[in-house]
Amino acid sequence: MADKSQSFRDVLVWQKAHAFTLAIYRCTGSFPRHELFALTSQLRRAAASIPSNFVEGFRKRTRPDKLRFYNTAQGSADECLYQLILAHDLGYSDTKSLQADLEEVSRLLQGYINGLERDGS
Repeated sequence: MADKSQSFRDVLVWQKAHAFTLAIYRCTGSFPRHELFALTSQLRRAAASIPSNFVEGFRKRTRPDKLRFYNTAQGSADECLYQLILAHDLGYSDTKSLQADLEEVSRLLQGYINGLERDGS
C-alpha cells in the first residue's frame, strides 16, 4: 500500500504535484497584471491545493479521512485543468504541456486512491 512510505515526499504523486505547482507559479508570472487577483491567484491556489491536500490526507489515520482529502485534491486538479484551458484560450500562455502534466498527476492520484480502496486500509 502506498501509505507505507515514511514521508509524503517519498510518494510520486506528491513529487509530481509539487513540480506542477512550481511550474504554475512560473507560468502565471507572465500573466497580465490585471489578472493578478483573478486568474493568477485562483490558479496558483488551486495548484497548491493538490499537493497540500495530498499531504493532509497522507497523515490521516482512517481510510475515509484519507479519501476525503485525496478527493479534494482531485477536485483541485479538475479546477486547475479548466483554468489552464481558460488561460490558453485567453492567449495568456500555451498551457498544453501543463495540461498534460496535470493529467499525469490526476492519473497517479487516482491510482493512489484505487490502491487505498483496494487495500481497505
